[in-house]
Amino acid sequence: MKLTTMTQITVDGVMQGNGHATPEELASGFTRDGWALGAFADDTGEMITKTYQRADAFLFGRRTYEMFAETWGTRPEMQAHPIGVALNGADKYVASNSLQQASWGPVTLLSGDATAAIRELKKSSSGEIQVHGSATLIRSLLAAGLVDELTLLVVPILLGQGMRLFPDDGPDAALEVISSHTDAKGVGVHVYRPTGQPDYHPARPA
Repeated sequence: MKLTTMTQITVDGVMQGNGHATPEELASGFTRDGWALGAFADDTGEMITKTYQRADAFLFGRRTYEMFAETWGTRPEMQAHPIGVALNGADKYVASNSLQQASWGPVTLLSGDATAAIRELKKSSSGEIQVHGSATLIRSLLAAGLVDELTLLVVPILLGQGMRLFPDDGPDAALEVISSHTDAKGVGVHVYRPTGQPDYHPARPA
């Protein structure tokens, strides 16, 4: 099974709050949410929808699963949207050791060593499993070498606060550019394939 990710990020790498912040986020001091709403040109919006539609399954971290369940899973206008139809009809997997029960199905909880479970899922299944949101999960998947393709939708804004997709001390990886363009509203749409370790310059003399 091919594992792909699609992430909306700012130029300074923040992925938090692309839509509306939760009460907990607001209480923590994060106030700059909604930066991706209305940011995409029509063709990018259509591409996002088609991406969801081609998925055979979806993989979430706990917080993203709960957020999607409360929106795409329950609100009639969102359930009827093509993205909602794709999400509600596909198999869903949740990597979490804290979630005891998941009601938005069809769903499978991956507890314990989620990385090992995802590795086995990739080996035993065909098609495409997608990750949307879920920053912590994406970081662990990259570190384990389980991501086959990353799509980054880079909104032209510097947010200055919030969780970034790539941490300061994360793993390194060389990326092959599969496609790259800027839409009519200035959003960069970049698709990459991890290709192993980067090549570094040799150490310079002291």
